[in-house]
Amino acid sequence: MHVERQYRELEKIEEIRVYNIERNEVFQQSKPVKQLDKVRFSNVMKHIPSDINVFHPIDDDDFLVERIGWNLLERLNLKLEDVEGRKLSETSPFYYDIFKDTFKEVCETGETKAMRMFYYISDKIVTLANIHILCDEGKIYAISDLTKADNIIKTAEEQQKEDDENKATLIEYFSQTGSFYKAHDEYTWTPGIYNILNRTKETSDAFYNIIFDLVIPEDKPLVEELLGTMSPKTDTYENIIRIKTTGGHIKYLDTYLYSKFDENGEEVSSYGLFKDISIDSHKHLTRPVDFMLNGFNHNSKLSLLVEPLSKRYEFSEGFYKMIEIPKSEYIHKKSILNNIVEEDVRRELKKLIDGKITEVNKVFTYKVNGDKNNIKTCELFIERFKYGNKDHSIGFLTDITLSRKKQQELIKTNATKNILIKEVHHRVKNNLQVLNSFLNLERRAYGDNPNRILDNMQARLSSLALLHEKTYQTEDFININLEDYMKDQDSTLHMLFGAKNINFTSEVDPRIHLSIDIITPLLLIVDELTMNAIKHAFPDPDMPNKTISKKIDFIDEHICELILRDNGVGLKNPDALVNHNLGWEIINNLTRQINGELEILDCEVGTGFRILFPVNFEHTIAHHKEKWEESNEN
Repeated sequence: MHVERQYRELEKIEEIRVYNIERNEVFQQSKPVKQLDKVRFSNVMKHIPSDINVFHPIDDDDFLVERIGWNLLERLNLKLEDVEGRKLSETSPFYYDIFKDTFKEVCETGETKAMRMFYYISDKIVTLANIHILCDEGKIYAISDLTKADNIIKTAEEQQKEDDENKATLIEYFSQTGSFYKAHDEYTWTPGIYNILNRTKETSDAFYNIIFDLVIPEDKPLVEELLGTMSPKTDTYENIIRIKTTGGHIKYLDTYLYSKFDENGEEVSSYGLFKDISIDSHKHLTRPVDFMLNGFNHNSKLSLLVEPLSKRYEFSEGFYKMIEIPKSEYIHKKSILNNIVEEDVRRELKKLIDGKITEVNKVFTYKVNGDKNNIKTCELFIERFKYGNKDHSIGFLTDITLSRKKQQELIKTNATKNILIKEVHHRVKNNLQVLNSFLNLERRAYGDNPNRILDNMQARLSSLALLHEKTYQTEDFININLEDYMKDQDSTLHMLFGAKNINFTSEVDPRIHLSIDIITPLLLIVDELTMNAIKHAFPDPDMPNKTISKKIDFIDEHICELILRDNGVGLKNPDALVNHNLGWEIINNLTRQINGELEILDCEVGTGFRILFPVNFEHTIAHHKEKWEESNEN
């Protein structure tokens, strides 16, 4: 059995992952300590789908079991008389260790706590339990809602709906917006609202306006004005209101409301959009998505466009650097399209704005502020999609002026470099597509562990940003020194994972020079192997001298060897890694891209991997490996 715990700051919930637990680890025979009174409404509880578990605190920091829910009893093949009146620490040391601190805190503060438990067999989720813990009349109630793995599997239609929801959620997180839809006196709130309020969803949220309930007294007249204004003649309302969150933060919300009325003037439904425009709205929040978006905010060549087709737009910093207008002075209007030179691109964008097409993917020439002497070449991708009853859009804008300029220069001087510069021109787009593919794969495999996905994406983004930076600064795209890249990658890994006290070292033959089409997948391979080691090699955070090392040498003039090792706990089951691991599949695919061969080393300490790859693609591994082995025998 293995247990992992993690606190989700955004949701204010603790997540617990339990791997390969056995029945005898959950329940132990023990003697009853006290004959307890029958739990009130016990018969009623039998008909409630949730498990209702009841405990009574006693003096020695322990808890007597008064009731265990029927689902859990059934899973453990127990009867209620097997557990009631026993100390929790004796009848289930496992659950006692999991819940004792939370039980104590709930007793002391009177506040309800939320927990989420995942039960795994190997790496597959079999059960998910959402638990709310509260104290009432001196007793502790742990209410658990169970979902079996069968209910977690989604149809293609459900997966597409979830994909669209994920895009909409990303947009809301980035732009600090959220919305509601009200029909039949019930509210449906989007995740962005809970991000603004910095709390989790509650069942009662469907029955009242959770934003208006927090409006400060000085702005209550604005809400009264709203309620008195909405009518068939005046069905929209815009204003700025202030709320005070449960955490004590004052927030300014740009508010837009729209209502529909029937022929009798009765309100049928209403829609509300709230945008957090507080100056310090981001300072007190730590959002997981910020780690990924940070890469866009510090990139002047690449811009993320959130809702570019709406007045609710939110663009990363690179956009304003590309068009050379300060964010504070920029006004989002269709007139900006007039600065695009190519008429066909302007025509396509107008079709996208009018909803006639759903996607634009174009390279175009842009006149900065209409100046013919200040020209930039840009690549644009915008996707329009529907989530719920609303249209949304998201896209990327890339400044490829420098790569285009170098491309033209190289065309004039060298045909070989012309081929390479075309690859450089498409590099950003291709790498984004690769990252998008990784994100889709990992979302399906690790959707229950978003931090793992974000950690992996952050490492890949950093490596590709390093690659872009160094190639933009050089004129030689064929003979790139590998040693420089590996050392810079180590520095990046130290910066990203320095808190884990892991040493990253590289030993690279300084004579190794590779082309960009080999270095790109090679860096991603090193990222995947390194992230795998960080996740699994060092389960004890206090382990001293944790090291992940890389060594890259020539085997002969055409073939190189990469050895990556860690001094961690080692692989208990290499076959499981090879046959059932998404990371291993990604590494294999990347290795095939460079015509390489991959093997797991037999190590006394830790884990090691060996990859043979050619310096140039025209040389094959098998031929030179055979020659190298023959020469060693001789």
